[in-house]
Amino acid sequence: MDADIGIIGVGTMGSMAMWQLARKGVSVLGFEQFGTGHDRSAASGESRLFRTVYFEGEKYVPLLQDAKKLWSQLEEESGNQLLTLNGGVMIGNPNFEEMKNAMKSIKDFSLEHELLSPEQAKERYPQHHLESEEIMILDKNAGFLRPELSTVSAVARAESLGATVNRYTKIEEIIPDDNGVTIRTKNNEYRVGKVLVTAGPWAGKLLPQLNEIITVKRIVLSWYTPKNINQFMPEQFPVFAHLGDDFKLTGTPTIEGSMVKASNNPTFKDVSSPDQLNREVSIEEIITASNVIKGKIPGLIPHPVRSTAYMDASTPDGHPIVGEVPEIKNTVFMCGFSGHGFKMSPVMGKIAAELLVDGKTNYSIEHLSPQRMVDSASLLS
Repeated sequence: MDADIGIIGVGTMGSMAMWQLARKGVSVLGFEQFGTGHDRSAASGESRLFRTVYFEGEKYVPLLQDAKKLWSQLEEESGNQLLTLNGGVMIGNPNFEEMKNAMKSIKDFSLEHELLSPEQAKERYPQHHLESEEIMILDKNAGFLRPELSTVSAVARAESLGATVNRYTKIEEIIPDDNGVTIRTKNNEYRVGKVLVTAGPWAGKLLPQLNEIITVKRIVLSWYTPKNINQFMPEQFPVFAHLGDDFKLTGTPTIEGSMVKASNNPTFKDVSSPDQLNREVSIEEIITASNVIKGKIPGLIPHPVRSTAYMDASTPDGHPIVGEVPEIKNTVFMCGFSGHGFKMSPVMGKIAAELLVDGKTNYSIEHLSPQRMVDSASLLS
């Protein structure tokens, strides 16, 4: 055996799983087709939102609460500041399903928050324009993460604990059997006890069983110059998500002192192949986003100074696949986070380590089980 555990894809989830496994003293061998912290997939763009009041459902709240603790642990072990908690606002019609989910997560877990009317929001956060029927929820345990630094920090910490990473190494085949897993690259063959597939948009190319379940989606991120930068500093401007009938605006305050990230992705476009992502943002896309910015955050000059496309892997129900499929031996899946995985990646890394080493986890992740996809698609074909 070359290692106890092989990790395919040392990005968002793979880096955190490697860190957690190395902390347990497990021998880990990682494979990454690019460099760690690369900008080819989802873990890029200088910032990612962290929030505990959750649009996607209250079942994620315990995971996010533990993720917050683990972010602090990684900061302590790496010496790098990764998470800044400056609060987060969620804006939308209270009848939207996402806003109902957010309110349910608050109620079920007594989350620290404030509920603001349009008038109260205008006084407190005049940077945002709300319609009369909208509300603003302030999540007091929200903020922003530094994704590239986070991924690199987790990998560096894992390597310091004995893990090995094969960078710029593309996997050609994964062959599970009763006694372990064979991993083939262009030039070498490796043997491990178990494998964790955290290949993001490339998961379907590695395991054809995932092709009908995992779709690759294009995400456009944009940055704007504010009219008054002081109004958009982290102390004045929390991270945000503003939902409308035909827009979904998310973003962060200025981090480097000149630009504000504000991205409009009401839907994600399909990408035919992760190797063929069109990163160019069309004029039509820019104009559409600029019109939303003009109406919702009037303190930004509504013409992006930077705009580019990234990608992520999505599932039909918007929830990731986490766990084992019994018919696929010695393999744990962790993919399809559908645009909302980065914030919880440390706890997902911990869950992966538990599943691989102990064969079980104490976290409630039934809603993420691959079995739901077995029941609705040909995962085993």
